[in-house]
Amino acid sequence: MSSLNIAEEMNIAVPDRAETTAHPTRPFLWSIRRELWENRSILVAPSVIASIAILAILQTAIRFSGQFLSQVGPDNSALSSVAVLPLIPVPFVLGVAMVGVAILYSLEALLSERQDRTILFWKSLPISDTTTVLAKMAVPILVLPVVTFVLAVASEVAVFIIGIIALLAHHASVSVALSGIPVLRLLGLMVYAVVVVTLWYAPIYAWCLLVSAWARRAALLWAIVPFFVLVFFEKIAFQTHYVRDFIHDRFWGVFPVAFTGEYTVHSHHHALVAYSTNDSLGALWTPGHFLATPAMWFGLLFAALGLVLIIRLRRSSGPI
Repeated sequence: MSSLNIAEEMNIAVPDRAETTAHPTRPFLWSIRRELWENRSILVAPSVIASIAILAILQTAIRFSGQFLSQVGPDNSALSSVAVLPLIPVPFVLGVAMVGVAILYSLEALLSERQDRTILFWKSLPISDTTTVLAKMAVPILVLPVVTFVLAVASEVAVFIIGIIALLAHHASVSVALSGIPVLRLLGLMVYAVVVVTLWYAPIYAWCLLVSAWARRAALLWAIVPFFVLVFFEKIAFQTHYVRDFIHDRFWGVFPVAFTGEYTVHSHHHALVAYSTNDSLGALWTPGHFLATPAMWFGLLFAALGLVLIIRLRRSSGPI
């Protein structure tokens, strides 16, 4: 007789069976948490860089704010057009840091677990290779952009406070300066920049993950050496530079595509000019041109195909 039948005969209340099926997203979320636990640099490095940038702006404000404000004029009319300038560098620096941290993380994400043999433990858990790979890809395309945006907003608040203190210290008009800061447009510009940079660099992250899943050591060399060889071979054999232009546009082409609307595939004279007025900040956005760029869609297609191959490699991989 089963224990359930015995309990029923003894009139013992039996609680409902506990739900044993986990939510489909639960293993994925825990896999992302695992990446954050094992790679603290994902959070530490951007925070350190943001702190350094804020300290640099603070030092600049201490040394040069008096000289600058003395040239503005007695009516402080120029404050309305230049007050936004100190708010531009920190998000840009954090964006560069985001890409750098994402590339370094992707190069080590699948290689390190094979080198330290922890892959044996993780494969013993009821977590599929697809979930593991998607969680690792989510770090550069989801986690780092969110972390970067939060740090950018916090840094902008700190810079804003530094600016107000500098204005008060030199008896400048705070109200005039504040009227020249388009807060909503700056926030929108930061969100837009994070999204387009993440989409544009997605194939680079996928390539780095692919190398990390395949290489046995020196993932960085395996990721960049083939392109140097192709550039050298093309130059010697054909006297052309298509590969070099492709690499250049993949790393730097996002700026003219997403922000100026003037993009030619093999041009080396791109320029991104940051304006400080409300109208020019709005003019920087060219989402239609970005979405109509074939290079962006081909890059996302490569990233998707790369993920399929990465999952297959991880499924058949073992400790080194």
